[in-house]
Parts: sequence; structure tokens; C-alpha cells
Amino acid sequence: QVQLVESGGGLVQAGGSLRLSCAASGRTFSSYAMGWFRQAPGKERECVAAISWSDGRTYYADSVKGRFTISRDNAKNTVYLQMNSLKPEDTAVYYCAADADARRMAAPVYLYEYDYWGQGTQVTVSS
Repeated sequence: QVQLVESGGGLVQAGGSLRLSCAASGRTFSSYAMGWFRQAPGKERECVAAISWSDGRTYYADSVKGRFTISRDNAKNTVYLQMNSLKPEDTAVYYCAADADARRMAAPVYLYEYDYWGQGTQVTVSS
């Protein structure tokens, strides 16, 4: 079992930056692909960024490319989401997720590919 705890959310003005962190329990973090999802009120949960376990290849949603960066520190069992040039439409609850399927080499982008989820952290961007 893996527990994921997100932190770093908050209120920021448009154009500002936030860095989200997700700390994972367990000794096999390095073999998990990790992803960041977000869900705004009335909308479906969507993957904004993901990183593979194998070679660190990444995925970004078109809406965040060039503004968000996902990274991982296996020594600290932590994955990060650096969010720059934030926009009001980035407002959502952000969730960290872990994919335990080591057969998957690519960065997973679909909800069903993930096995474990954090509780979420609110990000609010004011205009």
C-alpha cells in the first residue's frame, strides 16, 4: 500500500507560481510512475503532467505545456509540480497519483492507469 500526501497549494495571483509536492510512503517509489491530475468544479478530473518510472519521460497536457514542470526525487520519495505563469483557469483541486505497473514504460495519462491517489490540494488563481 502506498500513501500519497500533497502539499503546496494555496491562493496566488495570475502570473504567479506555486510548487506542489507529493510525498509517498513505501520503499518502491522509484518503480512507480507518477502523475498530477486536477479537477475543477463541474469538470472531469484530467491529467496535467506525468512522469515515467523508467527513464523519466514526461507528459504534459496542452493547456500547461511550457508553464508546468513535473519532476521526481527518488531519494526523497517525492514528486513535484512546478507551476509558473498561473492563470485563473488553473484553479482546481490538484491530486497526486501513483501507477504501480512496472511494465508500463511510458508516462501514464489516464485515470484508470493509476493505483493510488492523494487527498488533493486546492490551488486558486485570482485574476
